[in-house]
Amino acid sequence: MNVLGFAAQSATAPLERFAFERRAPRPDDVVIDILYCGVCHTDLHLAQNHGGFTTYPIVPGHEIIGRVREVGANVSRFKAGDRVGVGCMVDSCQHCQPCLKGWEQDCVEGPTFTYGSIDQHDGNVTFGGYSESIVVSDRFVLSLPDGLDPAGAAPLLCAGITTWSPLHRWNVGKGSKVAVIGLGGLGHMALKLAKALGADVTLFTRSPGKEDDAFRLGADHVVLSGDAAQMQTVAGQFDVIIDTVPYDHDVNPYMPTLALEGVLVLVGYLGPLGTPVNAGGIVSGRRAISGSFIGGVSETQQMLDFCGRHGIVSDVEIIPIQHINQAYERLLKSDVKYRFVIDMASLAS
Repeated sequence: MNVLGFAAQSATAPLERFAFERRAPRPDDVVIDILYCGVCHTDLHLAQNHGGFTTYPIVPGHEIIGRVREVGANVSRFKAGDRVGVGCMVDSCQHCQPCLKGWEQDCVEGPTFTYGSIDQHDGNVTFGGYSESIVVSDRFVLSLPDGLDPAGAAPLLCAGITTWSPLHRWNVGKGSKVAVIGLGGLGHMALKLAKALGADVTLFTRSPGKEDDAFRLGADHVVLSGDAAQMQTVAGQFDVIIDTVPYDHDVNPYMPTLALEGVLVLVGYLGPLGTPVNAGGIVSGRRAISGSFIGGVSETQQMLDFCGRHGIVSDVEIIPIQHINQAYERLLKSDVKYRFVIDMASLAS
């Protein structure tokens, strides 16, 4: 299949139009015409080789909403015309313990990511959603609930599941007290989802002036984390803290705000924490620090269904694909509320 997309050819090159070949559909494949693709910070990091392991050319994009064009002979869950989504993964081994538990993101052999990964069957590099269409195994295709705005739903495939998974794992619901550190692409989804689950929700922020947006998105309270007096007022309160900060930061100030057996969950940062964690803040009160990475396929479908019932989508700014390089520049400045989404119809212009 000849496909047109946008790709980076090197760490310093802008993304530009790029023609490439998709694989011929296999019997268990779904061919999807892409309508919208969200723009994630990971796209920028990999396009610019911040991790030092990017293979070029790279076609980013793992927050994909589209419409089924055709299905393979062995596919029964989808049909032409269905609205569907594809998230951060397109395959896994399917037989290790994590995969059998529905945790494909923790596949022992390594999940096949939507772009920049090696296809387990043909050995080719995967290309992502900044493109006209994609071919994906039906096991990794998600149903989009009726009524959800497709553009706003695109970031649910990454930002949504990244924040839903720890809320689900720690049984957040009515009566829970949840705090969210940081108000960005992940943070705004954490506020929306925690509130819809019935929790009492607090935003921790270092920046004054975010109150109005925080309350609109679902926060019941806003605490300036740099204000010692305000932090003292929430000591021992939170069952779960979702930490969405995407860079090295000190988690010690937040530990005393956890309730007995409370947990702080890192979802926004994958690198080393430069400030040592004070063990006393963990041992006292049976508190814990944990981490969470996206979520499995079944859990992602559960999240989408929940969002469908509650009318939850991301706050987005829709852009044409021709503006992707400017969008990356703005991402570096945190100049978006709260996710960019590409209208892929613009690729034809």
